[in-house]
Amino acid sequence: MYNHESPRRGENFVTQKICRGAAAIRQGRQRELVLGDTSAERDWGHARDYVRAMWLMLQQDRPQDYVIATGELHSVQEVLETAFAAVGLDWRQHVRRDERLVRPAEPARLVGDASKARRELGWAPATGFADLIREMTEAAWAQMRSESASAAPG
Repeated sequence: MYNHESPRRGENFVTQKICRGAAAIRQGRQRELVLGDTSAERDWGHARDYVRAMWLMLQQDRPQDYVIATGELHSVQEVLETAFAAVGLDWRQHVRRDERLVRPAEPARLVGDASKARRELGWAPATGFADLIREMTEAAWAQMRSESASAAPG
């Protein structure tokens, strides 16, 4: 399974760091987001699609190995642009690069080939990259608005 994301993803992963950061800036909870290298590319899919793939695997008569991936590369920069756009902000006004956050041993491009899963399971991801990042960002923003409303005196 290649990277599978959702609004439930932990904050220590770059996708959630960006989505929550964009929402927090929009909400006025923080002023900037500090990131390392934004050129790294990954194959990010929605966890919901990957769970469906697992279920399809379990329906098979005999166990086999499958690669579950979207087959599409997207950069951290694309996550950044999509997340900030989802909350109506220009990322350039709020993001700062810090070389200390760059991971030197990271592979630059990780993409999977799920052709066997597509062929044998009839599986394909249903949620596109931009929809996934928007969903994660909007969920973080909604949670922050809800927390602010419940913390307000009244």
